[in-house]
Amino acid sequence: MKFYLAVLTALWLAPPIFAQDCTQSVSGEIIDFHDKTPLSGALVVVVNQDLQVTTDDKGKFTIKGLCASTIELEISHPECTSQFLKVDIHDKKELKISLEHHLELLEEVQVVGAAQKQKTPSSIEKTVQLGTIERMSGGSLGDVLKTVSGVSSLNTGANIVKPVIQGLNGSRVLILNNEVRMQDMEWGAEHAPNIDINAANRITLVKGAGALQYGGDAIGGVILITPEKMAAKDSLYGKILANGVTNGRGGNATLELTKSFENGWFVKAQGSYKRLGDLEAPAYVLSNTGISQVGGSLQIGKNNFKEGWEAYYSYFDTDIAILRASHIGNVDDLITAINSKQPSFISPFGYTIDNPSQEVTHHLIKGNYYKRFEGLGKLKIQYDYQQNQRFEYDLRRGDARGIPSIDLTLRTHTFSSDFKIDADSEKQLMFGVMGRWQNNEADPSTGVRRLIPDYDKYDLGAFATLEYHVSNQLILDGGLRYDFSRIDAKKFYQRSRWEERGYDQDFAALVIEDFGTQLLTNPVLDFHNVSGTLGGKYKLGNETDIRVNYALSQRAPNASEVFSEGLHHSAARIELGDLRIKSEISHKVAVALEKKSVKWGYSLAPYANRINDFILLEPSGVEFTIRGAFPVWAYRQTDALLLGVDANIYSQWFSKWRSEHQLSFIKGRDETLGNALINVPPVRLQNSLIYQNPTLKGLRVAIESNYVFRQNEFPPNITVFSPEDNSSIVLDINTPPPAYHLLNLDVETAFKLQKNTLTLGVNISNLLDTEYRDYLNRLRLFADDIGRNISLRLKYIF
Repeated sequence: MKFYLAVLTALWLAPPIFAQDCTQSVSGEIIDFHDKTPLSGALVVVVNQDLQVTTDDKGKFTIKGLCASTIELEISHPECTSQFLKVDIHDKKELKISLEHHLELLEEVQVVGAAQKQKTPSSIEKTVQLGTIERMSGGSLGDVLKTVSGVSSLNTGANIVKPVIQGLNGSRVLILNNEVRMQDMEWGAEHAPNIDINAANRITLVKGAGALQYGGDAIGGVILITPEKMAAKDSLYGKILANGVTNGRGGNATLELTKSFENGWFVKAQGSYKRLGDLEAPAYVLSNTGISQVGGSLQIGKNNFKEGWEAYYSYFDTDIAILRASHIGNVDDLITAINSKQPSFISPFGYTIDNPSQEVTHHLIKGNYYKRFEGLGKLKIQYDYQQNQRFEYDLRRGDARGIPSIDLTLRTHTFSSDFKIDADSEKQLMFGVMGRWQNNEADPSTGVRRLIPDYDKYDLGAFATLEYHVSNQLILDGGLRYDFSRIDAKKFYQRSRWEERGYDQDFAALVIEDFGTQLLTNPVLDFHNVSGTLGGKYKLGNETDIRVNYALSQRAPNASEVFSEGLHHSAARIELGDLRIKSEISHKVAVALEKKSVKWGYSLAPYANRINDFILLEPSGVEFTIRGAFPVWAYRQTDALLLGVDANIYSQWFSKWRSEHQLSFIKGRDETLGNALINVPPVRLQNSLIYQNPTLKGLRVAIESNYVFRQNEFPPNITVFSPEDNSSIVLDINTPPPAYHLLNLDVETAFKLQKNTLTLGVNISNLLDTEYRDYLNRLRLFADDIGRNISLRLKYIF
């Protein structure tokens, strides 16, 4: 009895115990981040509880039977990034959750492959795959881009390679390295882009509407060099690339390390080194053609969907020897060299980089920030700084041997911002502004007249582009851009040259000081340029598209075209600019018909480009200096017409066999004089047969045939006086060399080493050791191009 009384007393005295309250609920709505439309079928899961619901056709959901005071929800939807959200269930307000539903924007935070990607509907774009870049890691940017139809190269030997797009090069081709427009004195024929291709994940060539946002002066096109996009996940990985080559008896190596985190933070470091000795033609050594190159980059940032930032630094230093035989002492030696079958100077193979040579150092610093605004679009802000220092060394004697003939430092500050409004799935509007200040400084202690003067250059630009989806088959796009440029220079002119060119009549007001034989001038030149584009894309079927684009482009002249006056030592010629030169105006119409399927596909892209006041540099005579006789190349303007077509076709004959074919054809005409334009690429036909077997250690075997026709249309040669013959003779400086045919072979296989991959490859270029000279190689006047080259490469991914 006492026991029962004790139990009753305990129950009466104990605090009341209530059952857990599991009658709570939470409601909400899930919408698209961009246009705020409801997302039906989204899955909402209560983490660690057996509760989940899907949204209705209005994006609404309600979860009942909740017990805890705080819960965590996982919200997911097809083609969206999942989102986790902590919720206090006592807060009775309805949740409003945004998810990103645009696949093309998701690509910005994923590791993107190298497949072709169209940025604007009417743009004609091609992307070089990462595998191609890695197989050509010992080459240059120009070498890699030559794998794309419509792209050739303007060479000074084998180590200085400038890309030529549909017959245009130099300032007409914009190069963006990690979204930074390169500022590296691109005006010279022997000024190669200061780019380490081993830092690139993909290289995209843009011809058409997509070029407008990068600059109105992209008459030739835009080259986008893009590093790897970091995925928001915890990872640590790296890559080693190494090459050894027989022609030049050297090689290059690259090391890359990446660390990323799930919260979006990342850091990446990359470095490379290249060293080659003298290159060799099939019959002789090309004396003084070695190269030494060092490159590196560091990238750090945070990459989330809604906002992020990045800091980037790259360093590039290259020391390039220039063929000794290209520097001539007098007119008769020049005539002999051009007419000779071999160089006038041949020495045994060596690694010494002697004069003539050039050394270029390039620093690039970039910082950017982006933020996405719900239901509106994306804002991006960027600042970048570049410093490019160029030394050019001539054949000087005595104490002056180590002093450069040209010492230029180019410093560039750029601020840019753009905003992309993409809330409406049928329309995308993008607009932006740019401001740039550039300073060029020439060291006066070289003891040589400055080829390019000191100057300050100011650029302002603004653009807007619109993309409109008329229907599932038709997309239209267009854009408009305005650019202002001012060059404020201080330049000395020889009085004799000043009067010879009639400047004393037209530009007398520019003289600020008279030193007798020299005049100090202060030219201030302003340029106002308007560019625009209009085009569209129409789907003819599931696999076939047609693109049409009209582009108006205006390009202000660069400093070399206006101010050059003197001996350009590394180019081994006298160059003369013209103060009267004004902006080029390009009217270009391009069409592209494309079919893409698993079995076969093609691209046919004709174009017509009329350029008013086209600026060209061409030989006009020979002058004597205290350093010898040199050809004179002068800038002038004319009206030009470029007509061409780029064609590609591929066929997947069997599961492991594929063939690829490319044809590039272009004609260029000086409409004013009725002559052919100088340096127009000849017709090029490239055919490849590729065998790939993933089950056989990833074996890939490719044989390539490259046939370059003779350029039958070229401007007239010039007449010079020969002291030896005491008469005027024709200098055969413009006549193109014969056609040539090269065969190349590439073999590659891969091995698994535990969790890592080792890829080995061998490439043989100019397989038959063919003797040839390329019309677009400036040194073709003095020597053959390089002979057979065997390259062994290794790629280790860890």
